[in-house]
Amino acid sequence: MKAIWYSKRMMTTPQNKPRQVDTEQRFRPYDAETETAMKRFYDSLSEKDRRRYAGIEALKLGHGGQKYIARILGCSRNTVKKGAYEVSDLPPQEVDKRIRQPGGGRQKYSEKWVGIDEQFLAVVREHTAGDPMDERVIWTDLNDREIQQLLGETYGVWVSKPVVKKLLKKHGYRKRKAQKNAA
Repeated sequence: MKAIWYSKRMMTTPQNKPRQVDTEQRFRPYDAETETAMKRFYDSLSEKDRRRYAGIEALKLGHGGQKYIARILGCSRNTVKKGAYEVSDLPPQEVDKRIRQPGGGRQKYSEKWVGIDEQFLAVVREHTAGDPMDERVIWTDLNDREIQQLLGETYGVWVSKPVVKKLLKKHGYRKRKAQKNAA
């Protein structure tokens, strides 16, 4: 007699006694060591190659392969499905233009604003003071927001407050703390 499936996890037998079916153990074509090696290899690939590798593995396994590969590689089933589609149907020139370019993202402020150090020093030059006992200790009476506005208005260099803090630290400026005198 054939078994009748009425749920993903429960199966009825001809005697109408439901029994639990472990879906993780039902489909496991690779042993644990192979799965670990596949995961390590997958993690070393680029985004496009990860997708393609997951797709190839799923196509090799056939029915149930996408879910299994997604589980052992730790990626989405949609990623596996997309990789299988790219490997089997899409011409190579269509796939190659979709990879992310290296060097993307925001540029460093020193690359975007060439000469920002000299401009920063020119802005704080008139507002710099120091300790007469220690010439390495210098500070400015401008706060971060004022330095930010002066750089923007004077030189057209619009930077954020964290960049101003990095510049102050880079050039040895310290926060000046008000001291309380005993009365």
